[in-house]
Amino acid sequence: MSEPLKLGIIGLGRAFTLMLPTFASHPLVKMVAASDPRVDARERFASEFGAKVFEEAQALCADSDVETVYVASPHQFHVDHVKLAARYGKHILIEKPMALTLAEGKEMIEVAAKANIKLLVGHSHSYDLPYLRTREMIGTGAYGRVRMISALNFTDFLYRPRRPEELDTSAGGGVVFSQAAHQVDVVRLLSPSTAKSLRAFTANWDASRPTEGAYTAQIGLEDGSFASLTYSGYAHFDTDEFMGWRGELGQMREGEISYGRARQGLRNARTVAGEIEMKNRRAYGPTGRDAFRVEGDLAHNHFGLVIVSCERADLRPLPHGIAVYGDEKRHLEELPSPKIPRAEVVDELYDAVVRNRPPLHSGEWGLATLEICLAILESAKNGREIGLTCQV
Repeated sequence: MSEPLKLGIIGLGRAFTLMLPTFASHPLVKMVAASDPRVDARERFASEFGAKVFEEAQALCADSDVETVYVASPHQFHVDHVKLAARYGKHILIEKPMALTLAEGKEMIEVAAKANIKLLVGHSHSYDLPYLRTREMIGTGAYGRVRMISALNFTDFLYRPRRPEELDTSAGGGVVFSQAAHQVDVVRLLSPSTAKSLRAFTANWDASRPTEGAYTAQIGLEDGSFASLTYSGYAHFDTDEFMGWRGELGQMREGEISYGRARQGLRNARTVAGEIEMKNRRAYGPTGRDAFRVEGDLAHNHFGLVIVSCERADLRPLPHGIAVYGDEKRHLEELPSPKIPRAEVVDELYDAVVRNRPPLHSGEWGLATLEICLAILESAKNGREIGLTCQV
């Protein structure tokens, strides 16, 4: 078997917990170090994985055992942590969004190129196998050209426990920075053409959660096709209902039984400190790896309802396959259940670092997605169509 990549983790918060089942079970990666300001998180990580732990990210990046760094720190620290890892010659997997400004994103790409290291942006749901398989099916030409893509996702995102900066758009808070990156990535993956311009609207209708909680965007593509993206995190309708009550992580949900839990839970956090404490309980530290294990019948991850309208069929990625609605009949292209959740992230990272294969989710890819996210905010603010110049 190939030697696994030796991985260092910067940030043991919520983003890390989503990737933890992947890193802990994938044979091509081994977690050897982590940094986090929280003592309980460091102590548990050292105990569970027999790994080194550091309070500061610089000490982790300087460690000679670390080959690749996974940057899972809060959004506002991404650029500094990428520059730090690059200074020590470490390959980088950085959480989305890669940065908060285009200038920061371009700086990341430049420092990675100068250091001759690989820079990948993710995870995002465009790594999920149903979307990758749909992209392959489109590429065969069997269904004609893509003419329209419709993406719709309704969740309880805004009412999950948040730190104050997660409710501050200027600090990278709100659904556009955190969730549009997923949806934009999926749409870009499935479109053979590049985005040309967009017009968007955003919503902020709860003063107690003072950031964007919803958006809708219309994107025009270079070949004349177009895409419609809508997202709401206001915890009312839930598009998992369209996915057979499969959750975003591929797990079976309780459906109606769990309705309203996010808002109900948040009422118990009566202060900012109380909400931060609730947020920390959802991060790695107070509980260990078993708390984040996805049990039972596992399907593939998803990001809501996505329909790709081609000239001769509509294609709909699902947690267990791709539904094909053709001219005269419909059928399901089934996919095997995943053995390791989000394995595709490590597969692409390993191929890039060890086998020197150009990654799909490169720094340039992440910059193109970031440009669209920023354009959604700009278009909504200024009430006009925004042209795009960084698309790949």
